[in-house]
Amino acid sequence: MLVGKSGRGGGKRSIWRGVPRWARVCTIFGVVLMVLSGAVLIGYNALVARYEGAVRKEDLFGDQAAGATEKKSDIKGPLNILLVGIDPRKPEDRPLSDSIMILHVPASLDRGYLFSLPRDLRVDIPKFPKANFSGKTDKLNAAMSFGSVVPGQNPDPARGFELLAKTVQQVTGIERFDAGAIINFAGFKKIVDAMGGVDMYIERDVTSEHRKPDGTMRELKPGGGGYLGPQAEYKKGNAHLKGWQALDYVRQRYPHNGVPDSDYGRQRHQQQFIKAMVSQAFSADVVTNPVKLDRVLRAAGESLIFNGRGNSVVDFALALKGIRSDSIEMIKLPGASIGSGSAYKGERLLPAADDFFAALRTEQLDAFMLEHPDFKQKNS
Repeated sequence: MLVGKSGRGGGKRSIWRGVPRWARVCTIFGVVLMVLSGAVLIGYNALVARYEGAVRKEDLFGDQAAGATEKKSDIKGPLNILLVGIDPRKPEDRPLSDSIMILHVPASLDRGYLFSLPRDLRVDIPKFPKANFSGKTDKLNAAMSFGSVVPGQNPDPARGFELLAKTVQQVTGIERFDAGAIINFAGFKKIVDAMGGVDMYIERDVTSEHRKPDGTMRELKPGGGGYLGPQAEYKKGNAHLKGWQALDYVRQRYPHNGVPDSDYGRQRHQQQFIKAMVSQAFSADVVTNPVKLDRVLRAAGESLIFNGRGNSVVDFALALKGIRSDSIEMIKLPGASIGSGSAYKGERLLPAADDFFAALRTEQLDAFMLEHPDFKQKNS
């Protein structure tokens, strides 16, 4: 639930207050497409008045320093959009970016490439004077934590996003992001439930580490070290997932599930779910049902912190109107672990990932994917 803006003296009022722990989340891409579907029925002006006001805007890229604001311009491709989900705990806790995705849209604006960066990727995080951070080598998800520091106030996820964006730019060579978004758990769950759930294919049997079959949380073992009680199960095959089930499923990566690729498997599940969610948002069951559509759009607006660098989420929706779920290519970047077992230090990308980033920057991804089909995300 959104809770106002920053105040003086009393610190920043956190939008994450009372929100439980979560892992992987949907992206603004799904939100954009849902907003677009609403525009067809209620018209652009009404859409802006009703839903644009519900989307929280923050300076995610540091554009408003010294009172400057970035001028609005027509949205033209190619586009790079940074999508981040955080793990909200207590307002005084610094956020960690638990999901880091990039949506690349070619100049034609008719398709997209979606890829994840491992949250445990070892990177050089640059210095960030705004948070009195001198820079260091650490896991990628720590960048948001280091950048979120505001002396005398609660940590600011928007400021943390700025340092994370700078770090991701160093990793990928992307000079500038055209938009960015942070999405919270509570709003995301509402979106899924407002749609009546999401249909997707479960690639292998999975048991939940955190949830019981009824969706309630499992109890921690005395002294920690695991959980107690029955576990929710997700069986291989077609499934209809409620909001809590979808979030629980895409967060699983534990050895007890027999998943050999750990966090890369979780990235795959996350991307599969996003694609299913986009398809569901455009289904006749949602688009032709005014009551359900209204619930979906309101939940989408309330779940989002967005910065379009001068353009609104609705502007992006109209610019990306030619994209559908079957024109989104899911990408798996090649990587490997650093260390093992108790000596695990994180993840690294293999040299071929640099070739992918070079193709992205030069608008050669179509040709690159023809030559490197192994980069296409597989279902298992």
